[in-house]
Amino acid sequence: MSGSVLFDAPGPRTKRLYAAVGVASVILVLLALWFVIDKLNEKGQLTAAKWKPFLTGEIWTEYLIPGLIGTLIAAAISVVFAMVLGILLGVGRLSTKAWIRWPCGIVVEFFRAVPVLLMMLFTFALYANYNLFPPDRLALAAVVTGLTLYNGSVVAELVRSGVYSLPKGQSEAGMAIGLTTGKSMRMILLPQAITAMMPAIVGQLVVILKDTALGYIITYEELLRKAEQIGNFTSNLLPALIVVGVIFVIMNYGVTVLAHRVERLMRRRGRSAGGPLTAEPLDQSAVGASEVLTAGDRPPAAN
Repeated sequence: MSGSVLFDAPGPRTKRLYAAVGVASVILVLLALWFVIDKLNEKGQLTAAKWKPFLTGEIWTEYLIPGLIGTLIAAAISVVFAMVLGILLGVGRLSTKAWIRWPCGIVVEFFRAVPVLLMMLFTFALYANYNLFPPDRLALAAVVTGLTLYNGSVVAELVRSGVYSLPKGQSEAGMAIGLTTGKSMRMILLPQAITAMMPAIVGQLVVILKDTALGYIITYEELLRKAEQIGNFTSNLLPALIVVGVIFVIMNYGVTVLAHRVERLMRRRGRSAGGPLTAEPLDQSAVGASEVLTAGDRPPAAN
């Protein structure tokens, strides 16, 4: 049966309803956009003089490009650390040993509940009081720590959910061929779980990229702080925020497209490497292939 057994395909009436809702939604969005543009025009925010500074090289070389680099550095470091921490905590929560499973569970639940900004503020004060990092690296370290702890805990739950979503026969197959629980997790379950949860992981990568803007509160030199500096320099804050918002949209879209391509590549490799095997049929004409010797057919015993 090729159709889904979970729900019926929408009929003509439902399709017309979906189309009408889609058209109405587009109209509402366009009206809201027109309203915003009209109000900006009334306040003189769309005049050429307001946007001219963004056509000069000074704004980009002194503010936007350094802010973009700061955002990407914090996001890249946080992504690597969060993925490593998330995989370790996720596997730990799946451990059969209670002394591993319980501490990992407590860590995950605690850091998922604490706001990211609070963790940034706390670690910033902690690092400053104990001189754990150079002064010019304090804000970056605090941003990376906050993003790593929170998003690592979320990734741990994604890994755990991905492993639980796999058929039970996957782990049983690993044990059947002599793999230990750890090797079965590392070689069979974990790669499939990460592939299955890739859309959710992609969403978390976008969250990390956006949450770097919270570093603005602790004076980290990222895009949002650079937008404020542009506003102070040109007395032109709103256009600066709009430009930075567009940059964030472009970056997030690029991350999403790249991650989806990686996901498709992983699924394609999984299908090519793990496709079902077809056994060759037995040759029934071969001598002794399917013959059963009866008592009368047995050869005489050797003397």
